[in-house]
Amino acid sequence: MNVVKEISRINELEIKNEINLSGSWHDQYKDSAYIFIGGIPYDLSEQDVICVFSQYGEVVDFNLVRDKETGKSKGFAFLAYEDQRSTILAVDNFNGMKLLGRILRVDHVAHYKKPKKKEGEEEEEEEEEYQIAPQGVLPEFSISI
Repeated sequence: MNVVKEISRINELEIKNEINLSGSWHDQYKDSAYIFIGGIPYDLSEQDVICVFSQYGEVVDFNLVRDKETGKSKGFAFLAYEDQRSTILAVDNFNGMKLLGRILRVDHVAHYKKPKKKEGEEEEEEEEEYQIAPQGVLPEFSISI
C-alpha cells in the first residue's frame, strides 16, 4: 500500500509543479512498454485483466503469474502495451484503484524478462492466446446525429 501512496504523491507533486513529461519520473521508463500489476483478484482470468487494461492502449503481451503446481493465479501479472505512452496512463489511473475488493498496485517495469517456455511447448498465436479479434473482423458502425 505504501508504493501506491508514494506513486500518487509523486504524481500530485508533478501536477502541482507543472512538470512536463521529460522531467517526469515516468521518463526513466520511456524504453519499456511493460507494467507490473499486483493485487489482481484471484478469480479473474487473463481475458478479464486484459479487458480492463486495454482501455488505455493495445495490449501486445500479458503474463498472469500462476502457481506451478495448482495453476491458480498468484494475483500479479506483467503487461505490455503497443505504445509505451499507454504505460503512463495505466500507472497513473489504475494504481490504487479498487477492483473487486482488492487494491491494485500498478507500476512501470524497467527491464522485463519473458518467462522461459518449457521444452516442447510451442508459443501460441496472440489471437488464440488472448482471444482478440483480428483487425477488420469487428463490425463497423456509424452514429448519425
